[in-house]
Amino acid sequence: MSAKMNWDHLLNKKRQRKTQSKTMPYRNEFDKDYDRIIYSSSLRRLQDKAQVFPLQENDFTRTRLTHSMEVASLGRSMAWNIGSWLLQEKKFKNFWEVKELASLVEVSCLVHDLGNPPFGHYGEDIIRNWFNNWFDSDEFKKVENKYVEKGFCSLGNQQKNDFRYFEGNAQAIRILSKLQFLNDQYGANFTYGTLATLMKYPWASDHPQAINKKKFGYFYAEKELFEKLHKEVGIGDRRHPATHILEAADDIAYLTADIEDGVKKGIVNWEKEYQDIAAYLQLNYADKYDYLEKYRKQVIQYKVPNNDLVNVQNFKVIAQGIMIEAVVEVFKDNYNEIMEGTFRGSLLDASTAKELAKKLEKISIKYCYNDEEVLTLELVGDRVISDLLDLFVDAVVNIEEDPKTKLKKEKLFHLISKNFRHIQSLDSNGLPNIEFKDVSLYNRLLLVTDFISGMTDSYAVNLHQKLLGVKLP
Repeated sequence: MSAKMNWDHLLNKKRQRKTQSKTMPYRNEFDKDYDRIIYSSSLRRLQDKAQVFPLQENDFTRTRLTHSMEVASLGRSMAWNIGSWLLQEKKFKNFWEVKELASLVEVSCLVHDLGNPPFGHYGEDIIRNWFNNWFDSDEFKKVENKYVEKGFCSLGNQQKNDFRYFEGNAQAIRILSKLQFLNDQYGANFTYGTLATLMKYPWASDHPQAINKKKFGYFYAEKELFEKLHKEVGIGDRRHPATHILEAADDIAYLTADIEDGVKKGIVNWEKEYQDIAAYLQLNYADKYDYLEKYRKQVIQYKVPNNDLVNVQNFKVIAQGIMIEAVVEVFKDNYNEIMEGTFRGSLLDASTAKELAKKLEKISIKYCYNDEEVLTLELVGDRVISDLLDLFVDAVVNIEEDPKTKLKKEKLFHLISKNFRHIQSLDSNGLPNIEFKDVSLYNRLLLVTDFISGMTDSYAVNLHQKLLGVKLP
């Protein structure tokens, strides 16, 4: 049996850089994490990153930002519920620990998609496929040999897998601990507790679980940070308990919201799909069914405009309530296994709401994920991201000296964010002492993925058009 994690470590308030700011009784360190990121460019960029439907011109369809805000709301609600129970069960010492859990979950949910590249999860697949092909190419062999001749080591398996299995979750850790540059090499300098909660897959990209699931929690570049989180917080091949709440909030949010967006866009036949769900609700949640039917009749009686949209919004509230209640009960029932790190799977999949969740997912797959507009725009994203990787990887790995702006590859280099280039110039003391000619192949590739994964959907498309001469700057 694994040793149990404990909340004194899990609610870890330490940071990579110690801060001198005072904490008021009502404002904990996780509240400070929230305040640090809410004004950031990294978070703002999520307003132009796809949730399901890329490059939307309307202001109703969800983006990664509005999705993240909804996840944060759901996560905070569940955390308050679970935290109150932990206080009642004397697992928490006082009310302030309940509030700390709620704040920790809320900020973790808010930033959980911070590292997602343009064009949603398909963007991750595009980056993975590109690097899989590149690492198998003769071009890569020539490039790697050149770096070995210059005194650098060959890329290790973990370093290659960082790109083969490129993971937005690991990129979020990278952004918060390095790339969201404020004063030094520690980025937004988040608490260890929040960073550990964000690490949904607490293992490296060469770990057997990463190879099996094609998911991992941190890049080789953040290995030292992971070791600190393992020591200070207690994760390491096992999830932070709050991560289970984050994951459940994410699932509940997208399972209901994606359908609502589909109804708004006119691609989901809600009346048809509701009949199957209604029978399920009537059998298993009669009171919820009666409530919904009451309002469905009112919508007809009062001739409410957009009645399908109103009905699906009422259903969303009911469905979320059912799933939240079920998830909280699973957390309580499996508390010991969660604290030991032996609980497997997701809270929602282990709950009494599992069947409802599956029904909702089938609707999204049937109408939304396979919608012609979505598929077409994802194919556009494939071309955009692949072409940008072609251009920028070739440029960045083939620059010998600190670049000027004469050659094409040098011009491309200077299009990369100055912040990201600055990060690669920092030595172990955080001072900008490393010239670009001394930057390793691995770090050069990271520079490219930092840049491209940080782009919004629109920025990626516009830059692609400009570089191909389709559109003038």
